[in-house]
Amino acid sequence: MLAYRHLFHAGNFADVFKHTIVVQLAALIGRKDKPFVYLDTHAGLGRYDLAHAWAQKNSEFENGIARIYDRDDCPASVRPYLDAVRQYNPDEELRYYPGSPCLVYRLLRANDRMVLTELNRDDFAQLQNQFRAQRRVQVRNMDGYQALKAFLPPRERRGLILIDSSFDRANEFRRLAEAVVFAYKRFATGVYAVWYPLAEQPAVHGFEQIIVESGLRKVLKLELSIRPGDWQQSLRGSAMLVINPPFGLESTAAPLLHWLWKTLSVDAAGRYRIQWLVGE
Repeated sequence: MLAYRHLFHAGNFADVFKHTIVVQLAALIGRKDKPFVYLDTHAGLGRYDLAHAWAQKNSEFENGIARIYDRDDCPASVRPYLDAVRQYNPDEELRYYPGSPCLVYRLLRANDRMVLTELNRDDFAQLQNQFRAQRRVQVRNMDGYQALKAFLPPRERRGLILIDSSFDRANEFRRLAEAVVFAYKRFATGVYAVWYPLAEQPAVHGFEQIIVESGLRKVLKLELSIRPGDWQQSLRGSAMLVINPPFGLESTAAPLLHWLWKTLSVDAAGRYRIQWLVGE
């Protein structure tokens, strides 16, 4: 975990997929008058400088945010995400990429709040500095899975929880599955967004099978891949499980994912998919 630094990957196609969905979730949850808490278990830096040497090493953002930054043909469900990214680049030229904490913060209302946890001390320090003046934001230097125990259930009884592990350790899929089931038992009415890479198929299948057999209800799977199924040179795609998806997500996600796939896929490879892993 401590060795992973997201700056190498900031703004890549997986970030675009993940963050467009998270922004949609926050906007949909915010339609109700009651306050909610946003818990980000692996919050990272909060904002990433794409001119940094680490980001420039592989320039993964060039096949992600850079390909859609200036597009004006996106569906309505993508616009709030792009508007947020553009806000962090007032000179219009793409340089800074906002992570999930910055993206969601723009959508918070007066009575909403955020809890951000990050284990890497250097990243935590930058994240803390970014939100130091924001009273509605609590930043903690701690393991993301421990945060599920520490902060759930929230006093608001409404929440959006993003679980976005770095997947740089062995058996991470099993650890993630156990954390999701644990969190659900503590806070069954929360909205959970659980991101994971489409890596080794047996590990992915095993993770999803644990979720299916765990007793969780209302689990929607969103998937976007931009490379063929047998691609192994780099990340081919990623998925997100949304537990207790708010009304409207399924209908807005379809045009969103279709457009992202058409725009980001390499030689029309890969696919997008929406399916109920577990129903009511």
